[in-house]
Amino acid sequence: MKIVAKKKLWKYLFWLGPFLITVGLTVGLVSEQWGLIPLVFLITGIVISGLGIIWQSYQSNWWNRRSTQAGTNALVATLAVLAILGLINFLGTRYHLRADLTEAQLFTLAPQSRELVKVLPQPVKVWVFDINQNPQDRELLENYQRQSSKFKYEYIDPQARPGLAEKFGVKDYGEVYLESGDKRQLVQTVNENERLSEIRLTSRLQQLTNSTTAKVYLLQGHGERQLSAGKGAISQAVQGLGDKNFTTSPLNLGETSKVPQDAAVVIVAGPKRGLFEGEVKALQEYLNRGGNLLLMIDPNTDPKLNSLLQEWGVRLDNRLAVDISGESVVGLGPAAPLVTEYGQHPITKDFGNGNSFYPISRPLEITSVPGVQATPLLRTKPYPSSWAESDLQSEKLEFNADKDLKGPLTLGVALTRKQTPKSTSTPQAAPTPSPLPSPTTQSKTNPTPSPSPKTPRALPLPSPTTQSKASPASPAPTPSPTPSSQTAAESRLVVLGNSNFATDGLFQQQLNGDVFLNSVTWLSQQDQQPLSIRPKEPKNRRITLTTTQANLLILSSLLLLPLIGFAIAVIIWWKRR
Repeated sequence: MKIVAKKKLWKYLFWLGPFLITVGLTVGLVSEQWGLIPLVFLITGIVISGLGIIWQSYQSNWWNRRSTQAGTNALVATLAVLAILGLINFLGTRYHLRADLTEAQLFTLAPQSRELVKVLPQPVKVWVFDINQNPQDRELLENYQRQSSKFKYEYIDPQARPGLAEKFGVKDYGEVYLESGDKRQLVQTVNENERLSEIRLTSRLQQLTNSTTAKVYLLQGHGERQLSAGKGAISQAVQGLGDKNFTTSPLNLGETSKVPQDAAVVIVAGPKRGLFEGEVKALQEYLNRGGNLLLMIDPNTDPKLNSLLQEWGVRLDNRLAVDISGESVVGLGPAAPLVTEYGQHPITKDFGNGNSFYPISRPLEITSVPGVQATPLLRTKPYPSSWAESDLQSEKLEFNADKDLKGPLTLGVALTRKQTPKSTSTPQAAPTPSPLPSPTTQSKTNPTPSPSPKTPRALPLPSPTTQSKASPASPAPTPSPTPSSQTAAESRLVVLGNSNFATDGLFQQQLNGDVFLNSVTWLSQQDQQPLSIRPKEPKNRRITLTTTQANLLILSSLLLLPLIGFAIAVIIWWKRR
């Protein structure tokens, strides 16, 4: 009787465990503080309940039963599955693995955007002043945020936080601002018809984080493309340069007779008349001192640049580039070559087999020149898809073996040439006083003209390599008989046999704008500047059917195919009966 009473006592004692657990949970939930008291109750209750379960299983030989073993295995398997699912969710929260299976990578940031965000020098934040959070815009901002912890974004209701809206100068719903430190910039205004653009956001991000600007001059005075909006103008291209933090200005060499020292790039866009000899020499001198030049020369024009181009091994072919492969696709006729083959060059490295087209183009002939490295950028398809037509007056374009040139044709080329300034010896006599800059800011190549004809001219690019090697604390340089070595500069030249591709309306088509912007970016020799981002558009896979084709499709799907299936079923039944 004593043993039975003792067993019942232990049995009732173990019920104290669930009671203590209930007390601990109640105290913690009511007080909303999980301090020492609720934890003591919980731990004590769990220990007592665990001992009770072990004691009961020992007394009843519960662990040796087959049902217990099966139930335990099922419980362990369930807990293992839950643990695996929890671990997967934990890893999914910490580490993002996404696969974009769309052909045009519609939901993936461009490489230029990813590279820019990953190396952000300081935190940036995007403020979207709108009530509604568009899923498409939010997904784009999430993609940016995944690249770097320095990128943040937040949606703000202007009415709920009027002080913040006034701080940014918000005037309407949908305005998107970019903030970095004390700098703020309007990105765009989003609405139902216009969603947040990766191109604009990356461009504004580049402008906000990059304090340096490059000056681009566009030559005028010879019938070049108009810079402001108008027929045949390149105002969209100029705007694109501004979005990429370039400063643009017109340049008339007939008035200045010399390319300004701050010119990072000079653009000659479609001149209709020839340049004066002095203007050509000014461009040659600019290239010889490490300048960068973009030439876009149309057919039926003679800009008088043969002497300059000859130094680089480029000859302008007077024939017309003809391409019949893209006539039905582009819809601009055979005189608008469709290019899908690009050279291995930083300008075109991300183009893949994308499309760009060049209405009314002239081929280029490239010859090898010592010291000049040439890389073809744009090539048409091989013959018979393309050729160079010599008869420009004929309405019917046909290949003539004796006069025409078989494709593929080169429509664009990028060239580089090292410029090694000669060394100059400094005389031992003390220099005469002159208003030169202090040694702490003087560059290796003095931009001030020197009486010595051998003194090289300064590079126009604001590159770190042109900074002075002299220590800020060093005294004024003393005369030395040893020659001062100069750093070799690099001149860059891009020649395109067409300027129509960059005009308003065509600039935003396919890869046309990327060819122009990437060329200027590469010419500027600013390696930190990201190249152009081409817009991503879903490929049109719609099938256009005639009335006859549509009727045939309806009859085959609603009548013919069901009859074939029924006939097969009858044949199988007949054989098996």
